[in-house]
Amino acid sequence: MLPTTSINPRDQGNGSLNTRTSARHTAGAKRYKYLRRLLHFRHMDFEFALWQMLYLFTSPQKVYRNFQYRKQTKDQWARDDPAFLVLLSIWLCVSTIGFGFVLNLGFVEMIKLLLWVVFIDCVGVGLLIATLMWFISNKFLLKHQNRDYDVEWGYAFDVHLNAFYPLLVILHFIQLFFIHHVIFSASSLGYFVGNTFWLVAISYYIYVTFLGYSALPFLKNTVILLYPFALLILLYVVSLAIGWNFTKALCVFYKYRVK
Repeated sequence: MLPTTSINPRDQGNGSLNTRTSARHTAGAKRYKYLRRLLHFRHMDFEFALWQMLYLFTSPQKVYRNFQYRKQTKDQWARDDPAFLVLLSIWLCVSTIGFGFVLNLGFVEMIKLLLWVVFIDCVGVGLLIATLMWFISNKFLLKHQNRDYDVEWGYAFDVHLNAFYPLLVILHFIQLFFIHHVIFSASSLGYFVGNTFWLVAISYYIYVTFLGYSALPFLKNTVILLYPFALLILLYVVSLAIGWNFTKALCVFYKYRVK
């Protein structure tokens, strides 16, 4: 089970570090510890990472309660165990290869697609989104604008990974079983099913992202992170009205990018 505990608001009211422990909790020290564990698989808790992946679908709030627990016990919000990232990378590779088979790609094309999805779609876009959210949250969402309050960049990236995982499973795994026989059909059922997969996947991304930042007690007005739902619903309705099949467009783009 995911470890949880009660959080003392006086202890967790901000993201600051006291003077005595700040030296060993610098960004560089955290990054070194994280990368060092990445090279030692025996030090990673893969069972716990699997539990997190399950809860991201069934009860994502429990995952972020564990982040609060980590802040209380280890004085950092971001993950210090790369097991989740390793498992996500494996999921990404397997699902992308599956997508390649569905699209009848050759070996070289499949490798190109895999590299693109890993380094552009996941890592590249993730770095961009995490940096943007890190800047926005520290600039506009802090309850008190001073140096004692800070959203860790590593935490912002973890939030992206948490939100990306359900999206990946829905669009790159579950959807594969419906592409040829349903989504690619000429009927309206095809783009209805395909676009609904996108609606559910992006909704997960928005909601899990919102939960990630609302879990930080020193942020305010995090409800604005739910506002993209309105645009998402509007885009979904318009796509059904004009017969725009998101999944077909994605597959065409995938084939184009690996030529």
